[in-house]
This record gives sequence, C-alpha cells and structure tokens, in this order.
Amino acid sequence: MSRAVCRPPSRDWVDNAVRLIEADTRRSADTHLLRYPLPAWAADRDVALYLKDETTHITGSLKHRLARSLFLYGLCNGWIGEDTTVIEASSGSTAVSEAYFAAMLGLPFIAVMPESTSAAKVALIQSQGGRCHFVSESGQVYAEAQRLADETGGHYLDQFTNAERATDWRGNNNIAESIYEQMALEAHPVPEWIVVGAGTGGTSATIGRYIRYRRHATRLCVVDPENSAFFPAYRTGDPEMVTTASSRIEGIGRPRVEPSFLPGVVDVMVSVPDAASVAAAHHVSRVLGRRVGPSTGTSIWGAFGLLAQMVADGCRGSVVTLLADGGDRYDETYFRDEWLASHGMDPSGPAEVLAEFERSGRWPRSELCISGPSEVRNSHNAASTKNPT
Repeated sequence: MSRAVCRPPSRDWVDNAVRLIEADTRRSADTHLLRYPLPAWAADRDVALYLKDETTHITGSLKHRLARSLFLYGLCNGWIGEDTTVIEASSGSTAVSEAYFAAMLGLPFIAVMPESTSAAKVALIQSQGGRCHFVSESGQVYAEAQRLADETGGHYLDQFTNAERATDWRGNNNIAESIYEQMALEAHPVPEWIVVGAGTGGTSATIGRYIRYRRHATRLCVVDPENSAFFPAYRTGDPEMVTTASSRIEGIGRPRVEPSFLPGVVDVMVSVPDAASVAAAHHVSRVLGRRVGPSTGTSIWGAFGLLAQMVADGCRGSVVTLLADGGDRYDETYFRDEWLASHGMDPSGPAEVLAEFERSGRWPRSELCISGPSEVRNSHNAASTKNPT
C-alpha cells in the first residue's frame, strides 16, 4: 500500500475535503428498504424478504458507501492531500464511485483494470472524470496500482485491504445500522438471515461485526459466484486459495481471498452458479419492473434458498439482502442472449427452479454448494437441476 506523501497534507485543505464529503452525505437520503412481493404462500407461512436498495446512491451502487469511507480513511490518515493522484484496482462500480469523490475534491483518479473490461464500464468511469489504465491479466491489477502510486507519489486506495477497516462497523450510519433501524417496525424486525455477496469482503465484515456487537440473533450468509476463491477457502479453511479463472459476475468474485474478508463473522457461505445469478437477475427485474445487476441475482438466489428452507422447517421470520447495483449498465451483456451464449451461460435451468419457488415456495434438494451449519445443509441446489422436487 502506498504511503508516498512525504509531508502532512495541508490541514486546511483536508478539513475542507472532509467537509465536502460530509456535505454530500447530508444531501443524500438513506437508501430505501423494499419489501419484495413474494407470492401468497409467503404470507400464509409468515416469511418476508426485504431488499436494501443501494442503487439509489448518486453513483448507482453499494460501492458508493465504500468509496466514501475509503476517501475519508485516506484523508484522516494523512495519505491524501491536495496534489495526490488517487489510484484503485477496479474495473467496476467501486471505480465509478471513487472517480466521483476524486472529482469532488479536484484530484486526478486512475482505475487499473483488465483490458477485457467492457466499454460501458470504461465509459462510466470516464464520465465521472476518471482515467482507465489497462493490464493484460486480472491478477496484475494489484501490483500495477501500487506501481502507479509509487511512480506518481499518489495514494493507492486498495479497496481489497482497506474495505473492512475503513468502515465504522459499530454504527455511524453504516449499512448494518441502517438495515436494523429500517426493520424496526416490521413484523419480524430482527432478520433470520442477512445475505450479501463476498465482493471485497468489506460489507460482510461490517454487517457480521455489527450483528455480534449488537448481539442480534441474525445469521450472515455470504454468496459467491463461480471461479471465486472465497467459497473454496471458507470450505477448506485455506486462506491462500487462488483460482485460475476470472469471475463472470461483475462486482463480486475474486481470484484470491482478499484481506478484508473475515470468515469468522460469516455463518454460511453459498456458491452460486453463474447461470443462476443471471436467471435470478432476470427474474427479479421482471418482478420489480426495473433491471438489477448480476451480483444482485447472486444474492437473491441465496436469499430464496434460505426462505425456502425456513418454509420447509416451519420457521417464521424475515430475510434481508441487497440490490447492489442497477441492471441498465449491463444491457449489452447479461441481458443479451447472444452474449450469454458466447460466455457459456444458459439461465434456462435455473429459471425453472425460480418458477417453482414462486409457485410453491419449494427449493430443490440435490447436489449442494454450501458451507456452514448443518441446519441449512441440503437447502440449495446446483443451478443445473431442471426438475425441482
């Protein structure tokens, strides 16, 4: 991590930078907590699903919270000054949000990303004033971001290391505190489960710590796509686990276990096939009447499976997950049959699973992709199953 600032930044400049970020926060209302319209069987069995809609942030995703925290962390640690070039290893929503905050402070921003990154994502980052720097392989982004920070005398934000430490997990309007405050008047105000994607590890670390700090009975489920290191590392206990292929679900899934991932605060991990993530994104988009991104599909797949297990067990209660980002930015990819076919993803099988869940509240019990307590074992099925039972 770069610490290239040789003398402390001007206190007056830093004070004003923090003021600008805090003023931006005050101008922004909290994100909505939506009650997902489950079929009639859910009311009969007294279960409910809620979606924390992070798409309403000004930069359109959950990563707006992370970017704000990373900038405040860098400013208050004396790592970002008025002449600092700010650098991140990201090809997605984090870079879009960080470019926004860099522009607010009048700082140059460089996003380091694989050259395979879609033109739409590059355009989004550039629209916020950021510059994109490309590498040939996804695993090169970390070292290249650090090299650029050293070369420019800048600061590498390093979301993958700093995500869990830059956020005040005890409260201070973090996402966990917001969820519980918004659930306070619901029939089941303390969720049975909160479901989030692995991502950097920062969101699961914040929510998992907060659950324990407030002594809630809620359990935390972290979902992970194919080709990501988090799930196999959690299952085997090997923190050095790496994968050789890149995740096909933008926003979540990493080739290595990132430093911000804290397995000790996670109760269950679920590995979700990529085709299931896409099918769930399509399904929820139809139900809500607006598109959601594929990482939201991953979380929804996990949440539906847990709801079905609650129904099967006769357990009443609520489940909360996130609308992490909107789907409009994926119009040319995850919502195009030709693109999906070219990337080897067929959502038709998982779509049948979702249709059966909507009809009956049942989830198939076959080959399992889950690691965690025995009470939820056999509650999820690989997405290739076409005949739910």
